[in-house]
Parts: sequence; C-alpha cells; structure tokens
Amino acid sequence: MGKRKIEIMDTTLRDGEQTSGVSFSAAEKLTIAQLLLEELHIDRIEIASARVSEGEFQGVKGIMEWAANKGYTDKIEVLSFVDNGISIEWMKKAGAKVQNLLTKGSLNHLTYQLKKTPEQHFNEIAQAIALAKENNIETNVYLEDWSNGMRNSPDYVFQYLDFLTQQPVKRILLPDTLGVLIPSEVFDFVSTITAKYPNTHFDFHAHNDYDLSVANAIEAVKAGIHGLHVTVNGMGERAGNAPLESTVAVINDFMHDVDINVKESSLYSVSKLVETFTGYRIPANKPIVGDNVFTQTAGIHADGDNKNNLYFNDLLPERFGRKRKYALGKTSGKANIEKNLQELGLQLNQDDLKLVTQRIIELGDKKQTVTKEDLPYIISDVLDSQSYEERITVESYVLVHAKGIRPSTTLCLKIDGEVIEENAQGDGQFDAFMNALAKIYKSKKMSLPKLVDYAVRIPPGSSSDALCETIITWTNSGKEFKTRGLDSDQTVAAIVATQKMLNVVSV
Repeated sequence: MGKRKIEIMDTTLRDGEQTSGVSFSAAEKLTIAQLLLEELHIDRIEIASARVSEGEFQGVKGIMEWAANKGYTDKIEVLSFVDNGISIEWMKKAGAKVQNLLTKGSLNHLTYQLKKTPEQHFNEIAQAIALAKENNIETNVYLEDWSNGMRNSPDYVFQYLDFLTQQPVKRILLPDTLGVLIPSEVFDFVSTITAKYPNTHFDFHAHNDYDLSVANAIEAVKAGIHGLHVTVNGMGERAGNAPLESTVAVINDFMHDVDINVKESSLYSVSKLVETFTGYRIPANKPIVGDNVFTQTAGIHADGDNKNNLYFNDLLPERFGRKRKYALGKTSGKANIEKNLQELGLQLNQDDLKLVTQRIIELGDKKQTVTKEDLPYIISDVLDSQSYEERITVESYVLVHAKGIRPSTTLCLKIDGEVIEENAQGDGQFDAFMNALAKIYKSKKMSLPKLVDYAVRIPPGSSSDALCETIITWTNSGKEFKTRGLDSDQTVAAIVATQKMLNVVSV
C-alpha cells in the first residue's frame, strides 16, 4: 500500500500577517508567494482576506497575475465571508479562484455573534457557495471555533457537517481557532469526523497558545486528516500558528506512512527572508531555523561528533540548508576548537591547542561569545605571547574616567621582580596609563619607545562583541615595530599590546 498524501497549506500571508505589528507590502507578498510555491513546493497558500484594503487588493491582484502565467491559480486561496456576494465580487476583480469561506463552527459563536439559527446560517452558506460556483470560484469552508464546537456543541457540528458534505465544496477546514485543544482531543475529534465522512477532504488548522500546535497537527495526521495549515516561523496572532519548519521535520521523521511535497533544504532560506521582511526575529533556540539549534557548546559533544557522530540525531543541519557549528566559550574543550580549526583549514600542536583553549575559556568566563572568525586572532595573540620572556608585567591598574574629572590611572608594574607603583592623569584612560608608565621608566632611568600609531578593530567576519584587537606601532632607536593586544575591552587590549612592547624592547 502506498503512502498517504497530506496537503500542506501555508497561511503566512493571511493568518501569519495577523502577527502584531506585521504587514507585508505587495512586492513582499509576491516574493514570498513565489518562494512558497516554487522553492518550497507548498501545495496551497492562503494569501489574504477579501475586502480588507486597497493594498490587500493590489497584492492579491499581482500574485494572481503571476499565478495565471504559471498555472498556479488553483493553489492560491483567499479568506472570504458570508456577505451577500461582496467577497465574491472582490475576488473576481482580483482574479482569485479559490475562496476559504469563514463560517461558524460552534453554536456559541453562531448564537451570540451572529444571533442566527443553524438553519438561517446554513441557508446563507448555501447561497454563498452557489454564487461562487456561478462565478467559477472553488469553495473550501472554515468552521470557525470548531474546537470549542466539538467540546461544547457537537450536535451542532455534526448537523452542520451533514449539511456541508452535501454541498459542492472541495475541502472542509477545521480550525482550533483559540488554540485550546490537547493532542488526545485532536485525535478523538478528527478520527470521529474522518470516519463519519470518509469521502470528504478535511484540513486541520492549529494555533500555538499552549505550545501544542505541532503535537496537535501530528495527532490530526494520525487521525486521518488530509491537509494541515502552517505558517513560516509559526507566525500568527497571539502565540502564532503551527510552524511550517517543525511540522515538516516531524512528519518526515516520524510519520512513515505519510508523504508531503515540501522541500526541506529550502526551509531555512525562506524562514530568514520572512524574518527580514517582517522584522519578527526568530528566537535563537527555535527548532530547525533558530541560530543556536545546530550549535554544540559542550566540548564533550564535539569530541563525540569526532568519534562516530555520537551526538547527532536525525535533525541533520544539511537537510535544511544549514551547517553544524561548534560554539566557543567557557564550556569549550579542545575538540570544539579543533572542529572550528578544521573548518578554517588550521592545525595546532597539542601544547599550542591547550593554550588557545585556556584563552577561550578565559573569555567565556567574562560571558563573551567567541566566533570561529575570532580564532586566528586568538591563536596569533597566544602564540605571539610565547615569543619572548616576560620580564615586565602589568600587575594591576585602576582606570578612572568620570564626567568633569581628567582621566587618571594608578599603575602597578613589576620589572625583574621589583614592583613599582605610579599615578598619572591624561587626555584619556590609555593616555593616563602611558603617562604613569613614563613616570616609572623615568624613575628607573629606562627609555620608553614612542607610540606612533594606534588602530582598533574587531576581527573581520566576527559577528560577536567578544574580541577587540588593538594594534600599536612603536618606534625605538629609529626602528618601527608593532605589537597587538586582544581583549573584550578596547583599553585593556591596548594595555596588553603595551606590555608586549615592554618585553620586546627589554630583550
């Protein structure tokens, strides 16, 4: 027996746009629609609500003109209303061919919002469906608040379904409008309905108010549902809708009797584009598309990955157009660093690797994030420090910078075991540090090289604020040389570079 096909309907452009503060331009809507259908291979997309605005009308018109040239018009749907044909007229002008008619799926909504009897409501729905058919518009029907209808007025729901399954509709859409269902209820409700009406196509539309949208969608699949509604990044009002990316991954990995069309490898790129268009940031720990979800932080995990992929699961990043990363911080071990070095094409001996690991842990203790791009600079800093003997060390210092007071530094310097302390003011903290250093060197009748250039940068390509590299050019007896300091603080990095200079010239 072949696999059962499940349709995936994406409603990012309609329900997803109800995310607070999100509104797509017509051009953005067209771009997303094109990517959903052509790049991700989504079966159907719901792109708008009828009658909303002129901007919405122009957006739908543009998408439908493109879709007509591509042969996609039956894949594009618009939410419509029981409104004496106003929605149908709007759709005709926009070129839309499929309506998702919003109707009442609970007696509570029907009685208190519409103040109508079931018979009155059904009669108006029949007219809306007939009018759509006259105008060559296909009809799917939403049962708004269906989940509460099944809980509190199941007799009404089945009375309505008995009527609706006799109408010329293609699909019946069952939304958990308020996101109130738990997985066991979804399974019970959907399996009862699909068994009772075996010749009707049903979709399930989940909301995520209890963080159960994906679990509920999977239970609907188990119960015999024919289609699922999702949004990119789980966008939608309140806590959002079932996220496309997680729903697809779970179906592919755990629902072995089910087949879907979605192209997994394009999920991440489309997710990031929607993030850019909406400004609605993806949490770093969001499954499948979050920045951190394929990042191993613990060194033991990187070690295990080197030894037969011990910490891999089926969610391999390459499936989604991504790569595994190994974070660098206070829990990093040598294995994490080796993984990052491999990607950069670098190798270190074990002694040097140990020193670099220690430096990264020190930065991690400062709660700094270290990226792969920082590694060459850390290596350079650590290995450079081994090239001379440290006769002179900056033991401690106090840097004072306050409004209305000249910056000052108290410096404690150790020279060949002797500790000397001095205080000085300057035009800035580092200038004050250098003035204090000059006092110490004058008292010891030692000459100090002259600072001729001072440059500060973060490592190119680094996306973190962990490291600041200070490169200082000095002149001594007519010869120029450079020293480099690396730290999370610009002034401290300059002090590190200065200590290196003191030791270089003392050799």
